[in-house]
Amino acid sequence: MNNKFDLKDDDSGDHDQDQGSPKDGEKEKNEDEEKEQNTSKKKMVVPGAGEHPLQYNYTFWYSRRTPGRPASTQSYEQNIKQIGSFASQVEQFWRFYSHMIRPGDLTGHSDFHLFKEGIKPMWEDDANKMGGKWIIRLRKGLASRCWENLILAMLGEQFMVGEEICGAVVSVRFQEDIISIWNKTASDQATTARIRDTLRRVLNLPPNTIMEYKTHTDSIAWEDFHGLVNASGGR
Repeated sequence: MNNKFDLKDDDSGDHDQDQGSPKDGEKEKNEDEEKEQNTSKKKMVVPGAGEHPLQYNYTFWYSRRTPGRPASTQSYEQNIKQIGSFASQVEQFWRFYSHMIRPGDLTGHSDFHLFKEGIKPMWEDDANKMGGKWIIRLRKGLASRCWENLILAMLGEQFMVGEEICGAVVSVRFQEDIISIWNKTASDQATTARIRDTLRRVLNLPPNTIMEYKTHTDSIAWEDFHGLVNASGGR
C-alpha cells in the first residue's frame, strides 16, 4: 500500500562537496552544521490541506513471533515493524485502517500496536517505563470489534486523562485474544480508574468482565526473572 502524506521535513540529503575558497569552506561548514541539526529533527506527519487533525499523531506497528521461544528486549524491538504514522482521523487514519487486516483474521502469535508518534510499544520506552496497562482477555471472535472501538475512542480523546494515554495493543493468540491500553503513570490511581471505567463503556463490557492492571516494572521484573517475553498484552 502506498500512502502519500505531507511531511514536515528539511532536506538533509547528501551533497557532493567541491573544494573552493575559504569563504565557500565556511559556508559549507555552516551548511553541514545545519544539516546535522536537521537530521536530528524527527520527520513529523502533518494533516493535509482541509483534513481533520488529531490532537496527537499516531503510529501503527505490527509484530509476530514464534510462541514459546525466548526473546530478549533487543530481539523484541527488532521484531516490531512500523506500518506508518498519521495525523488526521477521517482521512489519513482510514487510509491506513481500511487496508489493514482485521485482528480476527490474523493467524498465529501476532500483535497490532497503535501508539502516539515517538513512543515505541515497549515497556522500556521513556514514556512507558513508569506506567502500566489495562488488560482484557477476549474469547475468539470479539477482537476486531473491540479493537476498532478502542482505537477510535483513543483517537477521539474519550478517555479524558490528558497526556496519560500512550497507546493500545491487540494480541492474537491461539485460544484467546487480548487487548490492552497503556498509560504513563501507574501510580496515579484516579487516572487508571478513569481509564478502566471508560474502557468498560466504549467496549460495552459486561459488569462481570475481568480486567487486570499490570505495571510495566512488574512486567520487566517478570521477564528478567524468567528470561522470556510475556505473552500477554503485546509482550
